[in-house]
Amino acid sequence: MNESVLSLRNVEITYQLRSGPVPAVRGIDLDVPAGSVVGLAGESGCGKSTVGNAILRLLPEETDVTGQILMQGQDILLMKGKELRAVRWGQASIIFQGAMHSLDPVKRIDEQIAEAIQAHDAKITPKATSQRVGELLEMVRLPARRGREYPHQLSGGQKQRVMIAMALACKPALVIADEPTTALDVMVQAQVLDLLRELQAELGLAVVFITHDLSVLTEICDRIAIMYAGKLVEEGDADTIFTQPSHPYTKALGGAFPRIGNLEDRFTPAGLDGDPPLPQAMPSGCAFHPRCPVAFDRCAIEDPERFPTPTGGTAACLLLGETRSRA
Repeated sequence: MNESVLSLRNVEITYQLRSGPVPAVRGIDLDVPAGSVVGLAGESGCGKSTVGNAILRLLPEETDVTGQILMQGQDILLMKGKELRAVRWGQASIIFQGAMHSLDPVKRIDEQIAEAIQAHDAKITPKATSQRVGELLEMVRLPARRGREYPHQLSGGQKQRVMIAMALACKPALVIADEPTTALDVMVQAQVLDLLRELQAELGLAVVFITHDLSVLTEICDRIAIMYAGKLVEEGDADTIFTQPSHPYTKALGGAFPRIGNLEDRFTPAGLDGDPPLPQAMPSGCAFHPRCPVAFDRCAIEDPERFPTPTGGTAACLLLGETRSRA
């Protein structure tokens, strides 16, 4: 496997609110090899976007983040000032969830892309900047002339392409895509996913792709990590995670999406009873056990480690541990 561009080691994230501490992420480990696409999936509120923002230190200052976030071996959490600014956009960038709210409505598109380039290269000339902006727009399948327009003159899909261009402006090694297809119609969503995959392969990028939609991740990712209640509960090959999940939560998440094109496999999407636990009131033992259809007595007592799965991944489920012990 390629050397990791990004490594998370026992990362814990706690928001400090007036009502008290809120543990949003509870000790996760994850590696993103160079040139690979790793998906991060789970229900709303599981902590996946918090992880994405923590990688670039974009969380509120009062948030407690512990563990290690290693970018090519250097711990992001220990960086300050110029060193941190050099990482942001230079080594790693982010495509935010809502392009409508991420673009400045009173600035032209080319000005916004140029700002990131000039902030990281003080010696670049206006002519070279303009040329680079045009190249980036063409790269995301937009005519360079559209750079003179304002965000309100672009469609939702075009705005998202601009966000992708901005993320690539300083040639980073890692791009974090935080639900980049949210609010896009199905056809435009497919086009954006194809574009991301083409650019990732062409530029050799490492990508962390965050979404709640497991079916989207199978189209673009090499590996997938599933989050529940602030922890990673399963990680493995993308196709295997969708077709042969080992954790009961991953099975439920995959079962929420209909399979199209196979009449024998056609079914009504299944839901999952109950709601994810509040971070401030986490249940004892496995956090998923109150909703788990196969939970047994030990699940309410023991918080499981991640065990190897038969398909080559890992999953935090005591049933795997039981199977392994018997074997």
